[in-house]
Amino acid sequence: MLSKVYFKPVAPHAPVEIIQRTARELLACVVEREAVKLSAKAALKVHFGEKGNVTYIPAESYTGMIHYLKEKGVECCFMETSVLYGGMRFNRERHTQLALEHGFTQVPVVIADGAEGEEFTEIPIHGKHFEKCRIGKAFAEYDQMIVLSHFKGHRLAGFGGAIKQLSMGCASKGGKLDMHFGINPKIIDRKCKRCHLCQTRCHSNAITIGSRSFIDDSKCVGCGACYSVCPHKAVSVMTVRGILKALLTLRAFPERLAEYALAAQKGKRNIYLNFALNITKHCDCESTPQKAFLPDIGVFASTDPVAIDEACYEAVKRLGKKFRGHAQITYAEKIGLGSREHELVTLSD
Repeated sequence: MLSKVYFKPVAPHAPVEIIQRTARELLACVVEREAVKLSAKAALKVHFGEKGNVTYIPAESYTGMIHYLKEKGVECCFMETSVLYGGMRFNRERHTQLALEHGFTQVPVVIADGAEGEEFTEIPIHGKHFEKCRIGKAFAEYDQMIVLSHFKGHRLAGFGGAIKQLSMGCASKGGKLDMHFGINPKIIDRKCKRCHLCQTRCHSNAITIGSRSFIDDSKCVGCGACYSVCPHKAVSVMTVRGILKALLTLRAFPERLAEYALAAQKGKRNIYLNFALNITKHCDCESTPQKAFLPDIGVFASTDPVAIDEACYEAVKRLGKKFRGHAQITYAEKIGLGSREHELVTLSD
């Protein structure tokens, strides 16, 4: 039986009230037509947009869905994980502050991987690249996510949609290190000021601070907390060995994304909505304003993350553009995340 992807077009520059109604209608449609049982609580997996970015999907776009879920008795929150690079989304305190500044105030904000990205749950998948994946710990408290993705380009992945939102979006800092580099952080001894702050955040007792400061690879779990918390930039993943390994793993990056996506949705009854609006060449992690390079298409919804990304990818192709990175979709199908074959159901007014 073909996976169904429900779609409703949205006119370019439509007012937010239209987007709110469209998203609510599509969510209700998936729940009713696909007989999805809503849980008592659900995590709304979103991207808050980096500071300086202006083309992320704004918080008010989700208000209609939030009202629908509350009417159904569902308790929900906005959920995200912190990033590897600097900026406002680097740790829980600043990330939460940015979310509130960007208007994500309708429901509580939860940063799933803890104060510095150190909290995770290991989920076994026994994949080609990963035996286990490190997913932000708070996701384990929910058996249902409403995965809300901005479909747009991405410098490394080619494009970002439901698969990337599941993988990079749900991974703890250590998981992000896994996907990008596959290495553990190192201490640059000449930069270390022996403040011991990193030691206080290391749950595996892998760090030695003394006449020579170093991280014991045999104990390190790669959570990234030391990298996050060091005020002297003495902890790094950009070693010569790390860069060489990153280059070697670059070709496998789409597959690594797909395996983490498989882990993030394991055991959950998720619903996926892709917003093909403000379609930019690069990600919402970009801290500078971008311009859309395609007209708005609309909103897609499904219970299948592979099918919904395939539907969006094809919609972009019909407009004469083609994103790189289709390998993430084909590999995701191969490992059982979903099906590229789908039926597109267009909703009318």
